[in-house]
Amino acid sequence: MPQYKSWFQLLIWFANRASKIGAAKAADKPVKTTRLALSLLFISFLTLPAHVLGGQKILIPPPPKLAATSYLLEDANSTKVLAEKNADERLAPASLTKIMTVYVVFRELAAGNLQLTDQVLVSKNAWKMPGSRMFIEVNKQVGLEDLLKGIIIASGNDASVAVAEHVAGDEATFAQMMNQQAERLGMKDTHYSNATGLPAEEHYTTARDLAILTRALIKEFPEHYGWHSEQEFTYNNIKQHNRNKLLWRNKAVDGVKTGHTEEAGYCLVASAKRDDMRLISVVMGTRSESARAGETQALLNYGFRFFETHRLYGANEKLSEARVWKGDVTELPLGLQEALYVTIPRRQFKNLNATLDIDQPIIAPVAQAQPLGTLTITLSDEEIAQKPLTALRSVPEGNLFRRLYDRALLLLE
Repeated sequence: MPQYKSWFQLLIWFANRASKIGAAKAADKPVKTTRLALSLLFISFLTLPAHVLGGQKILIPPPPKLAATSYLLEDANSTKVLAEKNADERLAPASLTKIMTVYVVFRELAAGNLQLTDQVLVSKNAWKMPGSRMFIEVNKQVGLEDLLKGIIIASGNDASVAVAEHVAGDEATFAQMMNQQAERLGMKDTHYSNATGLPAEEHYTTARDLAILTRALIKEFPEHYGWHSEQEFTYNNIKQHNRNKLLWRNKAVDGVKTGHTEEAGYCLVASAKRDDMRLISVVMGTRSESARAGETQALLNYGFRFFETHRLYGANEKLSEARVWKGDVTELPLGLQEALYVTIPRRQFKNLNATLDIDQPIIAPVAQAQPLGTLTITLSDEEIAQKPLTALRSVPEGNLFRRLYDRALLLLE
């Protein structure tokens, strides 16, 4: 038997062994469903302490109550929400808008439509933008990379409009691109009217939607996300500091964006990473710069203190094998299309149970990625994750002899 680092991984090994036995038996007697309940295997682990097997209720203190209009805390990998208040209330986002502004530009860079070395001509419209500024000059050429840093670090409204005009011709068309990306990401309660976050009609978002956007930004563009952790930016001999105070107070924090208008109050989207756990917090509508930093820190402290995140399986990792009938092979590897992360109360990893439900009979042809069962993860009898088990390869029909032979075996049942 191979060596494993944890009880949970050991249980999966037993599941794979049981799956092979079940597949062999299926050749004699196919059944509708093959259930591999790993929880039953806990019976054999008599050395585990009683509280592991006792099904006791896990006690977690409630999250802190923040002096904010809306907030949300989630794990970036598992998307588990750990705390929230009014997370679906539509609110003015102020400069949190610029998270989407840079996201759209990053998408254009990835598509090859832009280069960081592009020179952007500054229009009078961009130059005269009120509020926070990068201090670009009208009719001057500015590098796109500098403009992006001016948006991310200095929160420049002038830089945001200059980029929007460069990408889309005008800010209104760029706002349409922003809305298209919001729809694609599933941001159901978001609508943008500009690239800056300056007050405008029909310009709103929610804490939940901002978490969705931030998660996508971090996941899709790690090569550019690092700019969000830079504490200062100098352009035209003017040094400006990042308004995210947590970049100085908390080494785990590496972004993301602040915002403030009279309507929106003081807002902050932050992300922090400790070991393999990354949290995203969204705090909207606090009373001051220090309040938004303090309330955000309270949320992050709560998440890291009482929860932990584990990567259970990787994408396309073989979790089991299933018997295939009438195919050119008899065994089919099954797994997940995406990596599976779970966020659970601290020190509860040994109490996780996994159940594989594999459909039977499986008859060729089988397409790669075709759902053929489910993987269910439970903690103390509570379901915390369920994902489809899919075929990790395609299986075409076998030759005539194989099809007739397997058909005969099936008819005998």
